[in-house]
Amino acid sequence: MKIISKAKLFVGLVLFGSFVTSCSKDGEPVVEEKPVVSDNVSGEVSGTWKKGNTYKVTGHLEIPAGKSLTVEEGVTILMSNSTLKPEIIVKGNLYLLGTGSNPVKVTVPEELKTTANQWGALWGGIIAASTSSEIVINNSEINYGGAVTTEASPSVKAGLYKAAAGEHVPFLYYSNTAGKLVVTNSTISHFNEDGMYIEGGNVIIAKNKFYTTGEAGGESVNLKSGVIADVAFNLMYSPNTNAMKLSNSGERSPQLHIVGYNNTVINAGWRRPTAKGGSLWVEKAAYAELYNNLLVNSRYGIKRDKGNPEDNRSKFTNTFYYGSTETGVLQFQPNTEIIAGTNDVISTVVAANDPQFESYPLNTDNLNAVFNTSWDFHLKSTSPALNKGKTDFTPNFVNGLVVNGVTYKSPAPANYIGAYSTK
Repeated sequence: MKIISKAKLFVGLVLFGSFVTSCSKDGEPVVEEKPVVSDNVSGEVSGTWKKGNTYKVTGHLEIPAGKSLTVEEGVTILMSNSTLKPEIIVKGNLYLLGTGSNPVKVTVPEELKTTANQWGALWGGIIAASTSSEIVINNSEINYGGAVTTEASPSVKAGLYKAAAGEHVPFLYYSNTAGKLVVTNSTISHFNEDGMYIEGGNVIIAKNKFYTTGEAGGESVNLKSGVIADVAFNLMYSPNTNAMKLSNSGERSPQLHIVGYNNTVINAGWRRPTAKGGSLWVEKAAYAELYNNLLVNSRYGIKRDKGNPEDNRSKFTNTFYYGSTETGVLQFQPNTEIIAGTNDVISTVVAANDPQFESYPLNTDNLNAVFNTSWDFHLKSTSPALNKGKTDFTPNFVNGLVVNGVTYKSPAPANYIGAYSTK
């Protein structure tokens, strides 16, 4: 008699349970896949995680150098060990490929999504080594991470990110100056500190939402030297410090060059205990081109480090400012630290230039970090931000980045200011 091991029998039962049959019109059986739940996922991973499946992660994950993990639409990656606080270490390539109606989710069990846990820190983040050639995150929802590292953390052992215990990791760290990184159409929320911390790569960050990030510090997007980036059409709600921090620190080649345009930034900087940031921050020879950005109730205007300023080729134009308080309006007026742009829409009058969002109360407490998903930041047809945008500039990747055989293009500039036009 042939003996079947328990392990093989279990695999067979799982595979059997992942299919159901029905009949076609001509009576032939049709096999349809049924979602599968995989428990106790940890260690090295690669290959394809199939559409609609759930993977319960109980240990650290690593994609080895030279290998790739593709995650199909509708997959849920459930970070199920909040004691260990697992990290996802990417030494190879990672592709999270959700769709608008069926996103990939990297999250925690529902019972952990409490007010007490709103700042996440229940798992680590996606931490890539310099051997990672490509990462795509499209139509994904990633939340409740940003745990603090320990001496036992894989990122610390591998010398990644800040390579030290006691640091809250970001949602995403990337460092390959020759690599390609695309993050689009995704929502990043409930992270303890930085959303993205990028020290290298050809980068497109477009049409994302960032909210409830940064309990005591951190930016939505933090870019350093070694990066060529387009950051466009993102909504950044109440980041602790800045929506974007742009710095050529590290002196890697190439010099940081960002084209940041048509972003909507709301309530930035008020929760920061010091006066370091407040909306968009530039320093240390960063070459920044910032166009068509909508800054609403943020703590400061576009701000420079006057002791170590941006590259003198930088451009700042068509910024729209709205402030609902006298302090807010005062602090976005140009001075030696607050940059005066060209063709800005700016006033010294409180509540002037109402951007006329479809549904967002402009008197919302500027310390508020709780995001209401019913808010609608499209512009009404009478908005003064319409037809005020600049379009005669060229993003870095308007012709696209080819990643895993797919061309991802930076969106074209819009003739309105902010991330959204009218409905």
